[in-house]
Amino acid sequence: MAQLKLYPIGIQDFPKIKRGGYFYVDKTEYVYRMTHSGFDYAFLSRPRRFGKSLLTSTLKCYFEGQKDLFTGLAIEQLETEWNSYPVLHFDFSMAKSTDITVIREMIDGQLRSYEQIYGRKEAENEFNSRFSS
Repeated sequence: MAQLKLYPIGIQDFPKIKRGGYFYVDKTEYVYRMTHSGFDYAFLSRPRRFGKSLLTSTLKCYFEGQKDLFTGLAIEQLETEWNSYPVLHFDFSMAKSTDITVIREMIDGQLRSYEQIYGRKEAENEFNSRFSS
């Protein structure tokens, strides 16, 4: 008798869904097509609670080259290179404030974490300069 998989209600983290054995609707063919389309930019617009966070988490894992997470999914057969790239994934799910100071602090904290991961040591304070370096 096959074991039923649980639906990942409230879980938007692709690795957690895959490693936890949750039910997952495979949309990785679309991820592959979107990332190999030749477009310079992609605008992803969806209503609330419609999978934006899960899609960005999936894209993050794909660009980091986490091939093991995509075993058994459509993209496993499509992708041949599995390169790894630095990824800056900013989570604004907790940004309930419209106060610019609070939002700047959220961006600063997340950016500071990535600066530590990728070894940026310069003491620049402006976001534009920090993103450029």
